[in-house]
Amino acid sequence: MDLAYWLLLLKAPHLGIKTFYKALQYFETPQQVFLATHSDRFNTGLFKKSTLIYLASADIALVQADLDWMQKENCHILTLIDKRYPSQLKTISDPPPILYVRGDVDCLQDPQLAIVGSRNPTTGGEQNAQQFAADLAKLGLVITSGMASGIDAQAHIGALEQGAKTIAVCGTGLDRIYPAKHKSLAHQISMQGALISEFFIGTSPMASNFPRRNRLISGLSLGTLVVEASIKSGTMITAKLAAEQGKEVFAIPSSIHNPLSEGCHYLINQGAKLVSRVNDIVEELPKGSLSDILPQKNTDSIKEMDKTGSKVLKCLSYEPLSVDQLVEKTQLSPQIVSQELLLLELAGKLEKTQAQGYVLIK
Repeated sequence: MDLAYWLLLLKAPHLGIKTFYKALQYFETPQQVFLATHSDRFNTGLFKKSTLIYLASADIALVQADLDWMQKENCHILTLIDKRYPSQLKTISDPPPILYVRGDVDCLQDPQLAIVGSRNPTTGGEQNAQQFAADLAKLGLVITSGMASGIDAQAHIGALEQGAKTIAVCGTGLDRIYPAKHKSLAHQISMQGALISEFFIGTSPMASNFPRRNRLISGLSLGTLVVEASIKSGTMITAKLAAEQGKEVFAIPSSIHNPLSEGCHYLINQGAKLVSRVNDIVEELPKGSLSDILPQKNTDSIKEMDKTGSKVLKCLSYEPLSVDQLVEKTQLSPQIVSQELLLLELAGKLEKTQAQGYVLIK
């Protein structure tokens, strides 16, 4: 019954999250808000007239759909005081009082890394999202994203293909799947990780929901990796929120001719960590955050991933070599080789010839 009062109070008109918490501080529990007299509620100065009218007449039927949904298999509704509520999310300035969860509720407490980016990425961007997600998942990190088309979906898929956990933060009620084409993906995520939302059952996708959703993606995570993004995009909102929450922001560089590199390059100029390998992320995460999930074999795998740059460098000489030649010599993917070449060029260790080859700088 306590949960019903949490839901009823959240449904009150003209009552946002900040006012919800002020009311909770004043009355101690949502139930006490409804049990209080009209005079007591009015004297707090917290509620508008329409809110006061609602509080005097609210009926449990208003939240019956939510309570019924919770009776389904693997469906949960957590209040902020529930011990299963993710501790990382409690640290942001405006954590949602209620979280709807479909799937493994325990994985919300595991260390998470957000991977976000464009809904219309390049092929290389999709491959980077999937590969970074897979490699980070191998280390025990839960991959968190928004289940949008493009980078988000590829990040989820990268984790799922490793048999690892992944969390999708939704901008709708959990009885709705958006985009609809991700119905199968959503099912896989709920079976292997969790779908979560702060929105009531029955909530349709609305533009205003997604910036709110984005603060949860960054808030749940130790850091946020931006794979590809235009300057004006929801991804940049997520990165901004992560920085405001005191979380690490990571970005993958790309060609200056790629319009989807603009967001990443802007973030790097603003202080985001330039990323070319998994270890660039792991070494920046809070100390101790991975201590319980990184056995020695995974620590070794980080070191192995970090060798890719030196592999490329060792294969270079003062005679031009093409990307294809370097792929053959290093046995690395074209995307990884291209990233390493860009970083080595930025570091002043090589240069590109007119014939599209790469040579060491003498």
